[in-house]
Amino acid sequence: MNLSARRSAVCALASLLVLGLCVPVTLSQRGSKNVPVKNAKRANDAERHSSDSAKVFSQIMDTPDKGIPKNLLDKAEAIGVFPGITKAGFIVGGRGGQGVISRRIKGGWSAPAFFNVGGADFGAQIGVEKIDAVLLFMNDDAVAGLLKDKLELGGELSATAGPVGRTASASTDVLLRAGILSYSRTKGLFAGAVLKGASISPDNDLNEAVYGLDAKDLLTGGEKMTMAQVPTVVRVFPITLARYSNR
Repeated sequence: MNLSARRSAVCALASLLVLGLCVPVTLSQRGSKNVPVKNAKRANDAERHSSDSAKVFSQIMDTPDKGIPKNLLDKAEAIGVFPGITKAGFIVGGRGGQGVISRRIKGGWSAPAFFNVGGADFGAQIGVEKIDAVLLFMNDDAVAGLLKDKLELGGELSATAGPVGRTASASTDVLLRAGILSYSRTKGLFAGAVLKGASISPDNDLNEAVYGLDAKDLLTGGEKMTMAQVPTVVRVFPITLARYSNR
């Protein structure tokens, strides 16, 4: 091989190496030791939101006679959990908290989409610094509200305090009127809560980092993604939901 040919081969190899370094690493490749720091941080964020939300939901549902009625869970089209919402976040107008929302799909639940919540008033919560919130989206109209840039509760959609207890049930009238049933847990006490003035918006920076998709894609095309395709670090949330409701 002459000198010119060798130089061409070296340049071609160098170009391939550079392109290889520029290929984005998804969370499904998280097992690799070469995951960039910025992706590792996003992986940690996604894992924390998913695992915290799953833990809160399990704790609520496993509390004897204090969970969300099974018949309501089975009617919900989507479920959102927002753990550790801070009161301070509402006061200063910042993001009150982060959480995840999964939509019901055939045989289970979709990959969790990441959302932010802020501006909510859960009623008188004197001395309470943190609140865990659970939202049941009871129909397609409620889910459609999540596909917008921001869902303002109290406008087109309102959130109604949901009933609590294994044998409790909401009246047919309440179910027909309620697009969203809301609950809160403060200092270990879980109850239905009237959620006023909350805004729910997708955290598409995180959604894109995890899936390469935004929240709308995840909530409308969830059936196209099998559980095997869902990044391992976030599977815990849909798997947890399926333990309690898998129609």
